[in-house]
Amino acid sequence: MKVTCVGGGPAGLYFSILMKLRDPSHDITVHERNPAGSTYGWGVTYWGGLLGKLRESDPESARAIGEASVRWRDGVARIGDRATRHRGDEGSGIGRRRLLGILADRAAGLGVRVEFEREITGEVPDADLVVAADGVNSLLRRRHEDDFGTELATGHNTYIWLGTTKVFDAFTFSFVETEHGWIWCYGYRFSDDRSTCVIECSPATWRGLGLDRAGEADGLASLEMLFADVLDGHRLIGRGQADAQWLHFQTVTNRSWHRGNLVLLGDAAHTTHYSIGAGTTLALEDAIALAHALDGHTGLAPALADYERTRKAALLPVQSAARYSARFYESLPRYLRLEPAQMFALLGQRHSPLLPHLPPRLYYRLDRAAGRLEALRRIKRWAGHRIAGSLQQFSR
Repeated sequence: MKVTCVGGGPAGLYFSILMKLRDPSHDITVHERNPAGSTYGWGVTYWGGLLGKLRESDPESARAIGEASVRWRDGVARIGDRATRHRGDEGSGIGRRRLLGILADRAAGLGVRVEFEREITGEVPDADLVVAADGVNSLLRRRHEDDFGTELATGHNTYIWLGTTKVFDAFTFSFVETEHGWIWCYGYRFSDDRSTCVIECSPATWRGLGLDRAGEADGLASLEMLFADVLDGHRLIGRGQADAQWLHFQTVTNRSWHRGNLVLLGDAAHTTHYSIGAGTTLALEDAIALAHALDGHTGLAPALADYERTRKAALLPVQSAARYSARFYESLPRYLRLEPAQMFALLGQRHSPLLPHLPPRLYYRLDRAAGRLEALRRIKRWAGHRIAGSLQQFSR
């Protein structure tokens, strides 16, 4: 099969790796518009069993990704001068540039042609399969938006994606109240000397603080002052090659993910709000599912239909969680008068469809009561098994 991947992000590169592993005779080219080693963003996160899935698909790249990642278990929430810390599930971070380097090297080593500074603006080169892995603003998807049934929804809040020399020892939330409203950041490390710092606020706060009019240097200086406590004197870093941009998150959905021999992958097919930290994981899972579907069908059309059906079903709960998470942050002031421990608990519950409809303190009390009830049920089940086992032994 001759395959053309447009976009050299995690989805396109990993898909090309998996296809080559399945059949080295596949003729695969990845076209990436940016130079080698040039990428937007800072670090990316992943959770839970992603590395296990990667090991099943390609142990070599999984090993390299695992070795290049940093990990944490604690979460910290700072609200003004109050703070709380909790132990949670293990999270991992890796620099986006490092991740892409690992995948590009692995793809090239398997015989994939990775062509940098090669933007596809006209007709796509002839191929049996064309993979649109060119991101949220996919040019290939835009050409056929009516066929794909593309819908875009713009988020209310504004955010900026920055780096910092502050190395966070936990996934850190910091909420700062100003005379123009609340502004907050999410911080997590992705290497031994760098962390990602995403800063978000409402448009009214953004304008009130003058961030809409500030150049990059002045804007970063203002943000460093606002988050001085959590940054501990460290600096924030913009994109360097271009001004760091304040954005509104774009949620992308598509009615169909394929058209003839053209298929959407990763952010070209779907996006989920950055506050759930799932974008890279979903892109890699898309690549695994597409390669598996192509391997399991003799015809292209049924394979692409299978891929779309499988991934849409898997995405439903994630997309729901992302919508409620975004809504939580858009309604943030209603939660920030809680004690930090209560606020942190609701952060963990922000995916709940019930949370927006109950007073926060009431929801917290109900959630705590439900947790105690479930713990009691687990103890009763454990005790019941132990007693049943003892009675069985006694009856012998």
